[in-house]
Amino acid sequence: MTDSALRELADDPSSRKRFFKMVGGVGVVGAFSVALAACGDDDDDDDSGAGASDSASDNASDVEILNYALTLEFLEAEFYEKVIAAGIVTDRAVVAIAQKFGESEQEHVDALRATITQLGGTPVEAPETKFEETIDKGLMATLETAATVENLGAAAYLGQAGNIKSKEVLASALAIHTVEARHAAALNILVGRGFGDGSGGLEGALPDGAFAKPMTEEQVREAIKPFLA
Repeated sequence: MTDSALRELADDPSSRKRFFKMVGGVGVVGAFSVALAACGDDDDDDDSGAGASDSASDNASDVEILNYALTLEFLEAEFYEKVIAAGIVTDRAVVAIAQKFGESEQEHVDALRATITQLGGTPVEAPETKFEETIDKGLMATLETAATVENLGAAAYLGQAGNIKSKEVLASALAIHTVEARHAAALNILVGRGFGDGSGGLEGALPDGAFAKPMTEEQVREAIKPFLA
């Protein structure tokens, strides 16, 4: 977490107070605490010769993270779009949930693309997906996949929290993380998942510990391979 926004907020109470006021809400305070616990406390940072951080370098680093997040959001938004278009969900309440979740993911896509452009970066293109095989397996397999994808999204944002340089970007990431986690919880309950198995929290409707489990970019990209063409 060297020189990250999370580290600065952990070390500076006044900066932390302004940050919470900026993002506005107890929910983000909780998300910040989880993120800090998950990322760990690095007391071995070497500040010798560090000096002022290079703004351009920081922006480039954050753009890479945002483009990674954008890829996941593209994946989620298209999944819900294809599920609704397939017509396999007939329960009105579940259809409404899918539509609302899909709209939220599309808003995430729009926000991430705008932020990347504002930072001087180029948003990645939407990946080609292959959700048809999952949808063809029926409603339960589709809902199980939705739950897995949302859990991956939440774990992915948490996994990057300690690497983000900009407090504004961190605020957005934590805000999206909490939404992904709530999506995941709702879907986990919908498909009848019980307690987690202790291997990362991707299978349980209830947490398998006091703190959420982050995932590295490599772990997440490996997990989404089956959904990419």
